[in-house]
Amino acid sequence: MPADNFKGIPVFDPVKAAKPYSATLRTGQGAITFQALTDKAPCTTYSFKFLAQRDYFNRSHCHRLTTARIFVLQCGDPTGTGSGGPGYSFPDENLTGATYPAGTVAMANAGPNTNGSQFFFVWKDTKLSPAYTPFGKVTAGLDVLQKIAAGGEDDQNGPGDGFPTLPVNIKRVQIKNR
Repeated sequence: MPADNFKGIPVFDPVKAAKPYSATLRTGQGAITFQALTDKAPCTTYSFKFLAQRDYFNRSHCHRLTTARIFVLQCGDPTGTGSGGPGYSFPDENLTGATYPAGTVAMANAGPNTNGSQFFFVWKDTKLSPAYTPFGKVTAGLDVLQKIAAGGEDDQNGPGDGFPTLPVNIKRVQIKNR
């Protein structure tokens, strides 16, 4: 797997991984904050924190918005193409009974156990198969996500699926330990 904006490979530490935190994405459209589900998805939340603390997501943008059938804003690819990643992958977690109500933060993937850096925000209740690791819950900024969604997308991937019309540039991601 190629690495885009390589920041190293995290060495999982269960003690550090268990520590609760929140993440705030400062975007050009407003701030979005989520509480990491460190107890349910420790590997995923550990990887996200590892990348965020190394400025991996800074100066990247959210490259995909869906407004038909599923309702998500996808981010986390420094190439902005949907094919970029951190140079490592890790297994799925927290899939048993997984649902995707508005405010869910989950991993995007290319099939089982292919998690990397791409993730998505669910901006409206969405029905998906339980194949995407839920690892966070939006605590502030759902209105920002809904504003982005209301702006629409360019349909480049088909009706209701494409690049967000309102650009979602991630200036920085701040991690706050609880």
